[in-house]
Amino acid sequence: MANSLYITTTETRNGKILVVLGIMQLLLKDIRVVGFFRPIINPSERDARDHDIDLVLSNFNIGLQYEETYAYTLEEAKQMVNSGRQAEMMKTILDKYKVLEEKCRFVLCEGTDFAAGSEAFEFDINAMIIADLGCPALVVSYGHKKDAQHMITSCQLSVESLYHKGVDVLAVMVNRVAPEFLQPLKIALDEAIDRPEVLVYTIPETEALSRPSFRDLIPAVDAQVLYGRLGLENQISGCVIADMRVPNFLAHIKNNYLVVTSGDRSSIVITSIASRLSMAYPDIAGILVTGGISIPDSILRLIREWKELPVPILLTRMDTQKAIKVVDQIGVRISPDDPRRIALALNVFEANVDAASLRQRLAARKSMSITPQMFEYSLIEKAKKAPQHIVLPEGNSDRILKAADILLRRSFCDITILGQSEAIERRVKEVGLNLSQARIIQPDTSPWLDDYARTYFKLRKYKGVTLDMARDTMTDPSYFGTMMVHKGNADGMVSGSVNTTARTIVPAFQIIPKLPGSSIVSSVFLMCLKDRVLVFGDCAVNPNPTASQLAEIAVTSAETASIFGIEPRVAMLSYSTGSSGTGADVDKVIQATAMAREKAPDLPIEGPIQYDAAIDPTVAMTKLPDSQVAGRATVFIFPDLNTGNNTYKAVQRASEKAVAIGPVLQGMKRPINDLSRGCTVPDIVNTVAITAIQAQAGKAQI
Repeated sequence: MANSLYITTTETRNGKILVVLGIMQLLLKDIRVVGFFRPIINPSERDARDHDIDLVLSNFNIGLQYEETYAYTLEEAKQMVNSGRQAEMMKTILDKYKVLEEKCRFVLCEGTDFAAGSEAFEFDINAMIIADLGCPALVVSYGHKKDAQHMITSCQLSVESLYHKGVDVLAVMVNRVAPEFLQPLKIALDEAIDRPEVLVYTIPETEALSRPSFRDLIPAVDAQVLYGRLGLENQISGCVIADMRVPNFLAHIKNNYLVVTSGDRSSIVITSIASRLSMAYPDIAGILVTGGISIPDSILRLIREWKELPVPILLTRMDTQKAIKVVDQIGVRISPDDPRRIALALNVFEANVDAASLRQRLAARKSMSITPQMFEYSLIEKAKKAPQHIVLPEGNSDRILKAADILLRRSFCDITILGQSEAIERRVKEVGLNLSQARIIQPDTSPWLDDYARTYFKLRKYKGVTLDMARDTMTDPSYFGTMMVHKGNADGMVSGSVNTTARTIVPAFQIIPKLPGSSIVSSVFLMCLKDRVLVFGDCAVNPNPTASQLAEIAVTSAETASIFGIEPRVAMLSYSTGSSGTGADVDKVIQATAMAREKAPDLPIEGPIQYDAAIDPTVAMTKLPDSQVAGRATVFIFPDLNTGNNTYKAVQRASEKAVAIGPVLQGMKRPINDLSRGCTVPDIVNTVAITAIQAQAGKAQI
């Protein structure tokens, strides 16, 4: 079952709080600990706190503090996006969400309120947040006094746009629909959206929920309560302006009407209250006294003698005409201290939403999408569980120094930096970094140099290496760092921001032993696409592996996928799917697939298979309908380096928001990983986290 749901909308004044309340009640029937999270709130000028958060926290005992339930205000979010700090904003939102996810079995998220003028910005920012959190989405639309075609088009475009942005849409709910249009609109929406996996619900207009109460009126007109606090829940169905004589006024009052008059018309006030005592006239909702003209004390004394009469009287400084305009535009909200309206909202939701089908569809969302941000977050969290010691041999690189600063601040590993000590310390001060917790080693002055040289000499003397040559070699930071890992003075090494791939991996091949049972060292790239993480191998090391080597790469790559929380389903790629093609290259993949299945009989493996059949469920249904892997592959094994290297770069460049992390070397006893010379500081941080996780896994196997 998915462990989260994100409720978003298509427009302003959408009534989504009814859906929030209904979903929260539905969840709490089955799940003991449910969290609530609003990534971005937009409290009004009169509210210090977010209304919806307060309503949920007060009505459902979910044990959260207010500060835990949101990340930014809308204004703060706009400023961060406009100043180029969007990535920082998204990281903070993800961090706060993950804290709740750790505490709760399910997190219900509510999107922004769509302030007038910000609709496009808010739709995009909500879509981005939903994709990054990996939540299914529930889209709420608003049907009050709207043309049916407008509602259908709005919902259809919203769903398609969300799918395009990598969001899984669970359901669409249209609120406040005229009762006679409920079923026809539902049928039309189902046809227009044309996605069987998306549930569609229509919820009727309910007057008792859409009419403002006196509690809604007080802040709207900035009023004070003169009398009748017992009647503040009274709802207002219309207004009558009492600027006429009493006999004419009585002919205009109706049930639940608001009487609007000025304070100097005491006769109207007295008559209005008297009408509530009489069976001959409709029951007014209450009275709004305008113009700041207070009712005379003598009249107030008389009114106060009518005990427990539910006729609230409010006083506002607004003039009558302005007050009437405000009343017409009041946005109705379900107040935390309005139990009757809360109960009604929950009843309306339950009566019009099939809870069983919603639960069933939510339970079916087992494979939650994984975005690059989520994957990077999970890397850091895994690395934190057992911090490792990583050596960075490129102390002459500003990117390495900046990454080291971040790594130390995030406290998930210990760091050693290699290079000329004075130059590194000078550069750290110039750039303004804090590396006081890092260990800086200059290889040619290290007390370990002689020991390392002797060890290297023993490993390579069969190749003609002398002790002097070994000592000279060990002054090279790449070799020194690799030897640190081999000798257990570090748990892993990351290099390649300045050095070539050869300068990184050749020392590893010479010094670090292969894993028991491994015949070759290979590599994978972790391909973080906008809604999933895939494993591509081998795209960096072996130019033309044999069938036996290809089988080993497949099994090893599946093990690497498991280390990083990716369920391995292996596709052995070829230009042929199944028995559709022939040739030596296809035969090699057929043979490799059989060998891989023999090595790992419980591992889902399919081959030969083309890339489209491996990744696209629609194509898979045509080409390999009975396959466990086709259309669902997570580990892609390429037949040779030419195919793999070009494919990973093509996917990286062609896919929106794609991030390629690697190459991650595998098959060695201790982890050494290579960076691209075009890598960014975040790339270095991620690769160090990956190396630390590999080191954890390696120690667990010992």
